[in-house]
Amino acid sequence: MKAACRKAEQGFSLLELLVAFAIMAISLGFIYKAMGTSTRQVADATDMQRATMIIDGLAKSRDSVDSQGWQETGEQDGFAWQVDSEPYGTGNAATGAVRLFKVVLRVRWSEGERPKVLTVETLLPQRQPIPGERIR
Repeated sequence: MKAACRKAEQGFSLLELLVAFAIMAISLGFIYKAMGTSTRQVADATDMQRATMIIDGLAKSRDSVDSQGWQETGEQDGFAWQVDSEPYGTGNAATGAVRLFKVVLRVRWSEGERPKVLTVETLLPQRQPIPGERIR
């Protein structure tokens, strides 16, 4: 009888070890997936922040628009940007109202195979001529 008790107390069975390894593998898989998702989200947030900084710099570069509007494109650090404008509203010159332009600022970048776009729209006034300046 003592021999049977000793055999039962000698350690883990092969089945118990396989179950423990399966649980550990599943747990590690979930942890790996969570870490990968977190890393991707940090990269997405960093790219969005860089695109926002580009748009902010473009918006701060001008406080008004020429009468011809503002059309410009460029690239910065792998981010392609584009500025387009068009007159906003009718702008009655007889009343002395300032003419407004709708300005659309876009930044494009790709993350792997996924293209991303950040678009911001704002209104800017038409630049008033300096006294003595010729208007085209």
